[in-house]
Amino acid sequence: MHQAGLSLRGGSSTSDCFPLSHRNTDECGSETSSGPRKHEPTFLSRMRSIVSFYICYLLCLGLGLACVVCVCLWNSQWRGGFAWDGSALQFNWHPVLMVTGLVVLYGNGAVLYRVPLTWGQNKLPWKLLHATLMFLALILSIVGLCAVFGFHNKKNIPNLYSLHSWIGIAAVALFAIQWVGGLAGFLLPCSPISIRALLKPVHVWMGGSILWLSIAACISGINEKLFFVLTGTQAYANLPSEALLGNSLGLLIVAFGFVVLMILSNHKWQRPDSSPEVLAYTPLLEEENE
Repeated sequence: MHQAGLSLRGGSSTSDCFPLSHRNTDECGSETSSGPRKHEPTFLSRMRSIVSFYICYLLCLGLGLACVVCVCLWNSQWRGGFAWDGSALQFNWHPVLMVTGLVVLYGNGAVLYRVPLTWGQNKLPWKLLHATLMFLALILSIVGLCAVFGFHNKKNIPNLYSLHSWIGIAAVALFAIQWVGGLAGFLLPCSPISIRALLKPVHVWMGGSILWLSIAACISGINEKLFFVLTGTQAYANLPSEALLGNSLGLLIVAFGFVVLMILSNHKWQRPDSSPEVLAYTPLLEEENE
């Protein structure tokens, strides 16, 4: 009886331990108590990742805005403003439209899918917004090319003779191919699953490559323009205020590109829908959450 009493008391103390395992786990040593402790670091890590993303995203937006303001200020205050008459004022549209379209709009369109607010929602509106931003960037880039070609033709200046022009025209041509390929591969109802699966990694890689080409074209163009227009006492070597602004614009473009590529290369910030079934085609007007 005495042993039975001990056994009962021992059993009751053990049974008392489990209902309170979520409160006194150190005393009971229950393995089930480790569940909440394992989830907490995961939640905190996810929150830190989201906060880090938005810090980088705000930096991306700020740098992009600074690039647009700088290039507009340069060409309006130092280069005389804008016109469309074949004069140097028409040329001034070229750097403004290329920086705004081929770099800033393009970069922001590229990181759109990384914004956590777009996760877990119908992907179709974000696909259309991505395609629209990229199309607008492409249109601005083409108009920017028309501005410089029109100026050159009016002044009898040869076209496409510099390294800057070669890089720039290559970036715009690849951008056009990229946009058409993305439209055909990811939005049109006739695109088969195998084509989408093959196209997706190429589309992602090509997107980053085009951004780097665009940045290289803009930097070389800024440098070329400063060498052309700064002479005499205002020579580039003397670093007048216009040269400082142009160099600062180049640095802002590079910083913007690095932030965009950092966002794109961070796997923690990818949209969590990269399962194989995502590649299965759903008709454009019937897409649910991908």
